[in-house]
Amino acid sequence: MTTVMDFDGGALPYSQEWYDGLKKRLGENTCRQLGLYAFPRDWLLSVVIPVYNEERTLQQLVDRVRSVPIRKELILVDDCSKDGSRAILERLQAESDANPDPLNIIRAHYHEKNQGKGAGVRTGFLLAQGDVALIQDADLEYDPSEYPRLLRPIVDGKADVVFGSRFLGDQEHRVLYYRHYLANMALTMLSNWFTNLNLTDMETCYKVFSKQALADIAPKIKQNRFGIEPELAAKVARHKHRVYELSISYSGRTYEQGKHIRPKDGFQALWCIFRYWWAD
Repeated sequence: MTTVMDFDGGALPYSQEWYDGLKKRLGENTCRQLGLYAFPRDWLLSVVIPVYNEERTLQQLVDRVRSVPIRKELILVDDCSKDGSRAILERLQAESDANPDPLNIIRAHYHEKNQGKGAGVRTGFLLAQGDVALIQDADLEYDPSEYPRLLRPIVDGKADVVFGSRFLGDQEHRVLYYRHYLANMALTMLSNWFTNLNLTDMETCYKVFSKQALADIAPKIKQNRFGIEPELAAKVARHKHRVYELSISYSGRTYEQGKHIRPKDGFQALWCIFRYWWAD
């Protein structure tokens, strides 16, 4: 990630020194409008990355996550991949152990049986040690450079949970499957009806949780596959956490490029909306 302007005195972006320099020159109001702020020095971001057969994109995705200039742990959970993903994770772990990076801690975990994305997220959440945690898919559909924008409502103390929306309209978005869009909108609207949240993208990957919100939700996650998305929305609503939503970019991939979700997952999401409205 590059700095917004070249008068930060060489300070690490999003550090207090970096922000103080920008605020002195631009003023506090301008900094807020531009999304410039200081990430707390003693905070740790947990990035939970479920992995299943992602050898084509995994290294590039990890490089993008590591380039975000915020102190973080990358919790990579391999869900019994059948390609070379596990070998990549083992190498990344070994490199991290041999050459520790103060901004990036690599922690790899391996499922010995394939269970699904939800199981990977649950494992990662239970291992997370950060002050805030987010979910990152191992493909390249979502852009880690947007982490600072997503984290800001929690850092500012305004939100407990942040959803990144692909459909708010002011970020670039690859045009792909219209039927997927309609299904997503229908599921989001139905979820909203039962949760009384006015989300625009319940199925988004980018869900960000404060430490307290994660402690409330993570131990109770039950869904192993993509049903985790409506389950998380329902649990957030049930615990009455403060929710913010921010626009994000989206570079969707095709089935030929390795997209995992299938029509049956839509029916599972439908069942989960009713299931987790009824009981936690």
